Amino acid sequence: MTGDLLKQAYGALRHNRRRSLLTMLGMAWGIATVVLLLAYGAGFERGLMVAFETFSGNMVAVFPGHTSMQAGGSKAGVEVKLTTDDLEYLRNEVPFLKRVSPEAGKQCTAAYLNRSALFQVAGVYSAFQHIRRLDVAEGSFFSDQDDHTHTRVAVLGSDVKKKLFSGREALGETIRVDGVSYTVIGVLRRLIQNGDDNTNSKIYVPFSAVGDLRDSYHIDDVVLEYEGPEHARVAKAVRQSLAFHHNFNPEDRRAVFVFDSIEEFKELRVITVGIKVLLGFIGLLTLGIGGVGLMNIMLVSVTQRTREIGVEKALGARKRHILVQFLAEALAITFLGGLAGIALAYLVSWSVGSLTLWSAFIEDASEGDIHLTINATTLVAATLILGFVGILSGMIPAIKAARLDPIEALRYE
Repeated sequence: MTGDLLKQAYGALRHNRRRSLLTMLGMAWGIATVVLLLAYGAGFERGLMVAFETFSGNMVAVFPGHTSMQAGGSKAGVEVKLTTDDLEYLRNEVPFLKRVSPEAGKQCTAAYLNRSALFQVAGVYSAFQHIRRLDVAEGSFFSDQDDHTHTRVAVLGSDVKKKLFSGREALGETIRVDGVSYTVIGVLRRLIQNGDDNTNSKIYVPFSAVGDLRDSYHIDDVVLEYEGPEHARVAKAVRQSLAFHHNFNPEDRRAVFVFDSIEEFKELRVITVGIKVLLGFIGLLTLGIGGVGLMNIMLVSVTQRTREIGVEKALGARKRHILVQFLAEALAITFLGGLAGIALAYLVSWSVGSLTLWSAFIEDASEGDIHLTINATTLVAATLILGFVGILSGMIPAIKAARLDPIEALRYE
């Protein structure tokens, strides 16, 4: 008997085609909005994360500062200076360490033939490439041997190569950095970055060779890579080790800034998840308007078919049969409207393609823009929201129909 009731629900849809079509359009518009907003949220998260990909992974970075607390007889406001001695302290005292590299930088004039410009030159160990996840587009990064032999080689950021060499081949050429010659052995892949630590505008040289340009005993920062999930323990051990050797309070957060990539990304993830939840909620409200329209139409349908319901109950139909009949009709409208809405969302995402994010601030940064890609996660989330709204909108009229008194229904005019 349930099959017959479902056929009647299908017949009711065909009988009221215009009303059913308009209701489906409302649901289609709502689900298309949900899908596009969820796709926008996912694209925004991807675009944001692209700019921080070189800071991801199990990485801790340490930057010197000034003390803000008194410790061991020392007054507050003392500058903390990191040195190469700290590298050995950290290796011996911090657990789970895998790689360590100092960074010593200087603003220098780099020249090739008749071209010259100011760039930040950074002396690092070869391990720096792996810690910061730098990809080499041409040539290679320098090796451990170069670290120990004072080899004057250089790896250029993409902007440096563009300004000094334009479209010419850079590998094997010699550049002059503050009058010191370095041979170019590699060019880094362009990264979406901005601000002071822009890898694209840097020249990387072996740490042993940066001593020709500046004092290499004092360093600007230290980057570390560790193994395992104990990021908080590693960050705490780093702070305690430096506090002991530099005589400051381990609780003094201003003495040294310890950048814990896992912790920082957690905070960034909270922001992006919050944005996605907000967008999903806005989409849910939009779909809810379509759901209210569906509920109103179904309530009108219940009123118009009151005598029909009375006849069905007089012939032996039970409450659950009436409930299934009207709920099936509401879900059919929801399902067909959902298919149309998803198709509309795909059409819009295909026609729009991407929306500006990083390319508004950085040249050639289309990879960091918001791409409206509709993935499986977005479809599942949208389907769950659609099903919730469809069931809620159809259940109230279906319950009203199922509770009608058969005698009163047969008397209805």
